[in-house]
Amino acid sequence: MRRRRQDEAGGQEIAELAALADGTLAPERRAELEARVAASSELADRLAEQQRALALSRSASTEVEAPASLRARVEAQQRGRRARAPRRLVLIGATATVAVVAVAIGLGVFRADTDGERFHAALAPTDLAPAASGEATLTKTSSGWRIELDATGLPRLEGGRFYEAWLRNPEGVLVPIGTFNESQQVTLWAGVSPKEFPTLTVTRELADGDQGSSGEKVLVGTANADR
Repeated sequence: MRRRRQDEAGGQEIAELAALADGTLAPERRAELEARVAASSELADRLAEQQRALALSRSASTEVEAPASLRARVEAQQRGRRARAPRRLVLIGATATVAVVAVAIGLGVFRADTDGERFHAALAPTDLAPAASGEATLTKTSSGWRIELDATGLPRLEGGRFYEAWLRNPEGVLVPIGTFNESQQVTLWAGVSPKEFPTLTVTRELADGDQGSSGEKVLVGTANADR
């Protein structure tokens, strides 16, 4: 029974330290607790731990604007933990808040990447690679157009030889979007839109100092908006 009363007292003390750290402690309790903290290095250390946990939680929260319902739920959980939890659970609560916000950040980034415009291109072979075929998905992001290309029937190129992908507009202007050695699961990036540069081609190239296209096309297709 005595041990239980000690645990309850310790839990109440940590809850008050957490409230002092975030400014929610009642004024009539603040002066007394601040005086105890000033006189006890152990209490000062515990208060510092609460302040660090709170700072970490707030820092993570500023990185993304979580949904209002999520923020309200997290804040309610924190208040409940302060009222009943011992020291270790108060700290776990702060860590859980950071984890929830981190999930919100991840979901925000995922939505930013997947909710943008998307185009698709079926890639047909040419006489230089009659057995080749492939497809490409072009997704608009804040950084540009991410292009996921996957093709078969193209041998690996190395020793200064490589494949290069291009976007071309109706006037024949070519924009390079990346190079690779093998054609499976390739990620490319473009700074121009497939709306204005709808033709996607893949050529065979040689590292010879000439930055222009060799003209040796092995795949070609037209990007169309997904419906």
